[in-house]
Amino acid sequence: MRSNRAEIERARRVPHVARSEPERARVQSSLTRPASRLRWGETETVMAARRLNRAAGTLAASVLADSAVEHYRGSFKNKAMFTPLVVAGLTLAMSLHGTADMRPAAHRARDTSYLLAAATGLLGTGFHIHNVTKKVGGFSWQNAFYGAPLGAPMAILLSGLLGFCSERLRANGRQRPHRVFNFPAGETVATVTALGLLGTTGEAGLLHFRGAFHNPFMAVPVTIPPIGAGLLAGAVLNGGGRTRGLARWWMRLLAAMGFIGVGFHAYGISRNMGGWRNWSQNILNGPPLPAPPSFSGLALAGLAALELMREARDA
Repeated sequence: MRSNRAEIERARRVPHVARSEPERARVQSSLTRPASRLRWGETETVMAARRLNRAAGTLAASVLADSAVEHYRGSFKNKAMFTPLVVAGLTLAMSLHGTADMRPAAHRARDTSYLLAAATGLLGTGFHIHNVTKKVGGFSWQNAFYGAPLGAPMAILLSGLLGFCSERLRANGRQRPHRVFNFPAGETVATVTALGLLGTTGEAGLLHFRGAFHNPFMAVPVTIPPIGAGLLAGAVLNGGGRTRGLARWWMRLLAAMGFIGVGFHAYGISRNMGGWRNWSQNILNGPPLPAPPSFSGLALAGLAALELMREARDA
C-alpha cells in the first residue's frame, strides 16, 4: 500500500511521455486498485496468504476438537493418539500467527509446523487403516462404520497443505503472477481444495449412511460439497468470470453449511437418552460436534483460490 502511494506520487511528477508503456500500465493499475481492500502495509500477496492461514486454522481447530473427543472416547489406548492434539494445536497457533503477520516473507516456524501437520495426516491415515483392518472380518462395512474413521486424519493433512501454500505465497514477495511450486497459485489451491471437498464428503457420506440418512438434511453434506468441488474444477479449466462468480457464491454457501451443521449435530445429541443433561456421555456417542466446520475451512480456501485466480487474470 505504501509502495503504491509512492509510485503514484512519482508518476505525477514524471512527464507522461517519459514513461514506458509497462510503467504507465503499472501506474494505472495502482490508481484504479481499490485501496479499501488492503490494510496499511499489506500487499495482495500477504492478503491472499492470510486468507489461507484462516482456512488452515479453521481446519486445525476442527481437528483439535474432534480428535480430542474421539480419542478420549478411545481412552487414549495408544499413546500416539495424543499426537494429533499436539500437532493440531500447534498448527492452529501458527495459523493465528500467520493471520496476524503482515510481512511478505515465509516464516520458518510456520513452514515447519505445516509440514509436520501434513506428515501427521499421512501417518494418521495409516494408523486408522490398520485399526480397521486388524478387527475381526478385516476391511468390511461393519469395521469401516465403527472403527477409526478412515478419512479423519486427512483434515490435518489438508490444513498443513493449505498453510504451506500460504507460506509459498508469502515467499513470492511482490512478484507477479503468484505461484506455488512453480504452478499458478490460484489453480493449485483450488485443486487441493476440490480434492479435499471430495474426500471430506466421502467421510461424511460413510457416517451418514451408517445413520441410514434418517434425517433428510443428512443428505446436504454429501451433495453441496461435491458440487462445490465441480465448480472449483470448472473455474480452473474454464476460468470465465461467470463460472468463478457462481463458484464464489457456492463456497459461501458451503462455509455457512459447515457452521450450521454444528447446530444439527447438537440437535442429534439432544435426541439421545438424557439429552444435554447427560452431555458427558452423549457427546461421545452422538454425532461429532466439531466435524462440520471442516467444510467451512475448505470453503475459505476455495474463496482464497478464486480471488487469486481473479487477480491473476485481471493483472
